[in-house]
Amino acid sequence: MEIAENIIKVKDYITKSNLPVSDYVINPYVGCPHGCKYCYASFMKRFTGHKEPWGEFIDIKLCDKAININKLKDKNVFMSSVTDCYNPFEEKYCLTRKILEQLIPAECELSISTKSSLILRDIDLLKQFKNLTVAMSVNTLDEKFKNYMDNASSIKDRLNTLKKLHKNGIYTILFMSPIFPVITNFKAIVKTSKPYINEYWFENLNLRGAYKTDILNYIKKYHPQLSPLYENIYIHSDKSYWEKLAKEIDEFCLSEKVNFKNYFYHEKLVADKQQKAHKNTHNK
Repeated sequence: MEIAENIIKVKDYITKSNLPVSDYVINPYVGCPHGCKYCYASFMKRFTGHKEPWGEFIDIKLCDKAININKLKDKNVFMSSVTDCYNPFEEKYCLTRKILEQLIPAECELSISTKSSLILRDIDLLKQFKNLTVAMSVNTLDEKFKNYMDNASSIKDRLNTLKKLHKNGIYTILFMSPIFPVITNFKAIVKTSKPYINEYWFENLNLRGAYKTDILNYIKKYHPQLSPLYENIYIHSDKSYWEKLAKEIDEFCLSEKVNFKNYFYHEKLVADKQQKAHKNTHNK
């Protein structure tokens, strides 16, 4: 597949974040060639002017301004929220590596999320951070399912990447996201990866916008027996499946003695963060 490639200039790499777990985000690219069919970040297409389908364009963000690391003191910085900072074009442009070089002396908590084994290229830099977590997205052990859903590294490579990061003393997070009802076997994934994972994050599949129809059509075609369940969840807004699954995950993780966080209720977490920020501003 040919990716439309474009260079753009930006004033700053640092952006304020509305995510519940970070104060700032860094997105070195616009668009993502991994082209995940369930990607919420596809909404970015509305603001870019791109006519290409999501996953078939990439903007390389060049910035002459040095990162103000003083601004990041005691803050949580997340790479990346609407792209994968280790998408295939990072091998050519090295934007993420250059940003990491600037961030090493920053007194911040840095979180990196990726689906690419390319992150191992920068292990020399990652080992220099005092407060770093690396999350790798894994929501299946089935390579066929993964290949239908995204163009990122294989599941085998992702798990091997987490293993190598852990071996080098880096705090590893397996981000089980998005969990597909019934299809994602969370117990098998935990049992397979437990020896080299410091923490698990769980996030349910949210369907909105154009890709909602695409995913529901996929279920009808390849998993027709699950179609009534998916319609109940995503058309009739029945939350009982997620409530039951959240309880199962809690009980299983406690029995396996693994660290974990549940992000099923993302909208509530965002609202709580905004309310807390408003309260702190009001009290100043």
